[in-house]
Amino acid sequence: MNKFVKIAIALVICLAVGYSASLVTRPSVVEWYPTIEKPFFNPPNWIFMPVWTLLYVFMGIAAGLVWDKIKEQNAEVKKALGFFLIQLTLNAIWSYLFFGLKNPMLALIEIALLWLMIYETYLKFIRINKTAGYLLIPYLAWVGFAAILNASIWWLNK
Repeated sequence: MNKFVKIAIALVICLAVGYSASLVTRPSVVEWYPTIEKPFFNPPNWIFMPVWTLLYVFMGIAAGLVWDKIKEQNAEVKKALGFFLIQLTLNAIWSYLFFGLKNPMLALIEIALLWLMIYETYLKFIRINKTAGYLLIPYLAWVGFAAILNASIWWLNK
């Protein structure tokens, strides 16, 4: 399988996870999210979909680039992709906790774990393919911002 097929498969997986998370998110964005207190720096709702779509694209490309090195660095690639799958699962779970269960406190605990797993994935990816590692930096930054936003929402609504 060539590099572009691996990237395409990884992209489909990442975008599918994003889409499935949006199924939980969408109803709450209309019904629940407008009713809670949010900090002054809360972005407008329309910004989240394009940002997350771009981040899922970056994640998919990064995972595909790392996967492409499996013949040269088998054990390292398998470990890195294992961390990638864990963080991708945590990414989807956050939407369920925050928007599905409407539980900002539980989501806050989980997003801290998510950020740490993304950081660990970044460290593993950058050793295998620098571009793949760099592609995770915007994701790390956005989830860091999301954690601050999540904490603020929890604080304002506790």
